[in-house]
Amino acid sequence: MKATRLRAAGLAVALLGALVAAPPAAAAPAGASASAAQTRAAAQAGSASPGTAAPCATDPAAPKRQFRAMWISSVVNIDWPTKASQTAPDRVAAQQAEYLGWLDLAQRLHHNAVVVQVRPTADAFWPSPHEPWSEYLTGVRGQDPGWDPLAFLVDEAHKRNLEFHAWFNPYRISMPAPGGAGADLTQLAPGHPARQHPEWTFAYPPAGVAGSRLYYDPGVPAVREFVQTAMMDAVTRYDVDGVHFDDYFYPYPSGTYQYPDDATFAQYNRGFTDRADWRRDNIDLLIREMNDRIKAAKPWVKFGVSPFGIWRNASADPNGSDTTGSQSYDIISADTRKWVKQEWIDYIVPQLYWYIGQYPAADYARLVPWWAETVRGTRVQLYIGQADYKSGDPAYGTYWQNPRELSDHLTLNRAYPEVLGNVHFSAVQVRANRLGATDLYAAEHYSLPALTPAMPHLPAKPLLAPVVTGAQRQADGVRLSWRQPADGVGPLGRATSYAIYRFDGTGPAGACGFADASHLVGTVRAAPGATQSWVDTTAAAGARYTYHVTALDRLSNESPVSPPRFVR
Repeated sequence: MKATRLRAAGLAVALLGALVAAPPAAAAPAGASASAAQTRAAAQAGSASPGTAAPCATDPAAPKRQFRAMWISSVVNIDWPTKASQTAPDRVAAQQAEYLGWLDLAQRLHHNAVVVQVRPTADAFWPSPHEPWSEYLTGVRGQDPGWDPLAFLVDEAHKRNLEFHAWFNPYRISMPAPGGAGADLTQLAPGHPARQHPEWTFAYPPAGVAGSRLYYDPGVPAVREFVQTAMMDAVTRYDVDGVHFDDYFYPYPSGTYQYPDDATFAQYNRGFTDRADWRRDNIDLLIREMNDRIKAAKPWVKFGVSPFGIWRNASADPNGSDTTGSQSYDIISADTRKWVKQEWIDYIVPQLYWYIGQYPAADYARLVPWWAETVRGTRVQLYIGQADYKSGDPAYGTYWQNPRELSDHLTLNRAYPEVLGNVHFSAVQVRANRLGATDLYAAEHYSLPALTPAMPHLPAKPLLAPVVTGAQRQADGVRLSWRQPADGVGPLGRATSYAIYRFDGTGPAGACGFADASHLVGTVRAAPGATQSWVDTTAAAGARYTYHVTALDRLSNESPVSPPRFVR
């Protein structure tokens, strides 16, 4: 009876708090649409506390919300799984241990997401009914690895409260020989759709030329339908948080060779007379249709693209950037600016793999403001792709011998509030830490946890504040316990994770204490069951603290703060 009364009292307190507090800035009623200005403000979360809008002074080195991730590339076994794992005595255990090591690194660096390549070459890291198993799991094209890697990848990331963005390559079928199938359809896995539909494919550069490989032809409508269906199989069957494309659409040009799509253009031109415009429209259709299919199946799943960093140069288009390098609009038929302006994607990660300095072709310091202006006034979030692979490598020149180069990139980003995060290429390079560059930017920019940016244009329901039911000292720190009242009931949202804030002393926390990550000591994934708990292992013995907990849904919309819990 006493326990029942306590539970009822706790629920009453939480309900009262939810009634008197304003709704979270990042939350929107189901089906509601936020303006671009509201979206930007909510994503940046510069308010005093969840549910308020008063401005606060914040520490730029401790942003409350910032997307932080690294690409984990599977093609040719760049990052995961390693080629060596294929011959390990227990291959599955070895590959699982390797992946957990990458999650350990992500946690150490206070990342909050991983971007993992699960369809590198028209294949699959899950039991797909449409495409063969990836050769990068076993070393044999089409061979069943005996387990479901994608299920493991997603589940383990979520256990660490890391978002999982499934990285797909839409059109690439093979890698060059030797090693890959090259331009030879017969070298693909038995039953491969490309072998069944050779009319869907082309070799580029031509067969017999070094580097030749196979691609699905983006101009064939059946191809566009098929690749979307193949990718959507993973979206519908697995609990992914995002769908991610990189910069591979039409192949990058090779010498003077032309794409062999004369017959495709003649048959499927849709009234276009300019082939370049038609090719761009083919990719536009892929992006727009894929976004529509994702949102129809799972409205909360984010869709992002990481394109080549230059859309067009100002010399070619007045809307272009102050650069002179290659242009994605022209060389790979990717009209990335259009995708942003049309809001066909939720986020964009331009690969700004250049240094800050006198580099007219593509100066990082010129491109960041251009991309910031491009997303301004839209609901599309901007993260920057960082070239960790260049740091400390003599092949890329003297600028990349400066251990501060990457950290300086992140410092420059602070001047542009549209920049909401970074993705680092790639995992092995982040871990390599050449010149100590990873340690440096992590210390200066990722020293504290951060929530992922909210996306209030996607459907959400308001969350109730958690009720903290206990705070006990134990040998390894302070154990907090809490409950989530009426979780997911009626018009209320469901908590996916929790944020824990700690303040020195046992007094009331000021409203601005929640505006940045200065007091954010951790986040934790919601566990099954009514009672949640977490141990603050950084709590000093004998120190007095005040704790608050907030609930977050899977899009990082945040509840009002819990009532305080004191540790004396």
